Amino acid sequence: MKNRLLFIVFLCIGLSVFSQTFDVENIKYSGADDKRINLVILGDGYQVGELPKFITDATNFTNAMFSQSPFLEYADYFNVYAIKVPSNESGADHPGTGSAYHETNWPVPTTDVDTYFNATFDSYGSHFLLFYEVDGNYANNTESKIYSVLADNFPTYDQALILVNSPYYGGSGGTFPMASTGASAIELAIHELGHSLFDLKDEYYPGDVLAAEATNMTHVDNIGNPKWSNWIGTNNVDVYQHNCSSGNCADWYKPATNCKMEVLNNPFCSVCKEGIIEKIHELISPIESFTPNNNTVNAPTFPLDFQLSLINPTTNSLKSEWTLNGSNFANDVDDILILETDLVEGANTLTSVVHDATGLLKVDNHESFHVYSVTWTINYTTLGIETIKNEVNNFDISLYPNPANSILNLKFESNTTANLKVEIVSMDGKQVKTLVISNYENQEVDISYLSQGIYMTNFYSNNTLIASKKLVKN
Repeated sequence: MKNRLLFIVFLCIGLSVFSQTFDVENIKYSGADDKRINLVILGDGYQVGELPKFITDATNFTNAMFSQSPFLEYADYFNVYAIKVPSNESGADHPGTGSAYHETNWPVPTTDVDTYFNATFDSYGSHFLLFYEVDGNYANNTESKIYSVLADNFPTYDQALILVNSPYYGGSGGTFPMASTGASAIELAIHELGHSLFDLKDEYYPGDVLAAEATNMTHVDNIGNPKWSNWIGTNNVDVYQHNCSSGNCADWYKPATNCKMEVLNNPFCSVCKEGIIEKIHELISPIESFTPNNNTVNAPTFPLDFQLSLINPTTNSLKSEWTLNGSNFANDVDDILILETDLVEGANTLTSVVHDATGLLKVDNHESFHVYSVTWTINYTTLGIETIKNEVNNFDISLYPNPANSILNLKFESNTTANLKVEIVSMDGKQVKTLVISNYENQEVDISYLSQGIYMTNFYSNNTLIASKKLVKN
C-alpha cells in the first residue's frame, strides 16, 4: 500500500510539472462525447509549423480506420479528436542500437531529436519498436506527460494514440499505442488499438509472458470448447495451433491464419470483429436518447408519444421490442403511440428492449451478450395521466459453458440493483427450471438431470422478457 501511495504522490507531482494546454481539433464527430467512444490522437515530432501536417496525418489515419470492418459499420459510435502538441524538433530518436538484421533491411539515419513525448526507435533492442519509454523503466516520466496532456486537454478520452512524424516504419502497443507515419504504419496503429482498446491478442505468438486466455487466444486445455466455437467452419475460422520453435507456443491456439492481429493489411478475422463489437457495446449504449426523458411528465395528452433515438450501425441491425404490461406492443420501430384504451387503471409498464442482431455477431453459442432497455411507468386514472417516470438499464449477460454437460454458469452485470428471473424452457414449451440471479454474482446451476437437446434460456427484468438465448445440453 505504501508503494502505491508513493506512486500516486509522484504521479501527481509529475502532472503538476507537465501541465499545459494545447489546441484540440475535431477530426470525426458523431455525437455527444458522453454518448460516444472518444479516440484522442496526440502528435510527437511535429514542430509548430508542421502541426497542419499532423492534422492531415491524423485525418488519414481516421479515414483508414473507419474504412475497415467492423469500424466501418460502427463508425457512428466514435468521435476522434487531435491534440496539437508541438515538439522542438522533427522526427524521432534513433540511437542505432537495434538488431543488425533490422538495420540492414530498413536503414534509418542515427539521430537524437528533442520531441515532446520522446518517441524512440530501437526500444528493447528492436529497430521497429518505436516507444516513448526507451529505457523500459519509465524513468523519463513520459507516460506522466501523456496523462497530463490528456487530463488538461481532453479528460473524457477513452483511448489515446500517438502518431510520430517519421517516414520510417515503427510503432508499439501498450496503454498508449504509438506509430510512425511510414508505410504500413497506419495498419500497425489499427493493429495496436486492437490490443489497447479491444483486448485482442496477437495471432502470431506474442511470447510466453503475453500469452493468455482472450477473445482470440486459448490454451490447449480449452481447445475442445474454444471461445470462438460459434464461428468454427465459417470464414475459415478454426482452432489453429501457434507454430514456433521456442517457448510454450505449441500450447496456445488462435482462430485464424490471416487476421490483422497477425499480418498487417489483412482484415480482422470474424472472431476479432465480434470481440471489437462486443467491446463497443460494453462501452456505449446504442440508445442515444429517448422521450419522454424526464422523471415526471405533467399533464400529458393522448395519444402518448414514446420515441427512441438509436445509434444504428450501417447494417441497420438494431432490433427493438416494445411491451406494455407484459404483452408485446410493437417491434423494430423507434416511435410508438399509446392510446387511452391501451392502458389499465393504475400503474402501467412500457418497456423497449434493444439489442444488436448484426451478422457480425454469433451470440447463440457465445458466452456473453448485451441488451439495453428503457422502462416507463405510466400512472393512469380515470382523470387522466398522473405521472410518467422512466428508468434506463443496460445488461451484460453471461451464460457458459454452452454447450454444457452438468453445470451452467449464469451471471449478469447491470446499472440496476434488481435481480433477473431466469427460465429454462424445452423446445416443446415446458418450463424445466426457474431461478433468480443477482447482479454481479456468478451462479452455478445444476442441469445434469436435463435430457440432451436444445433449450431456450429466457431472462426477465420486472416480469419483462429482455433476452432469450439457446442452450445446448450435452
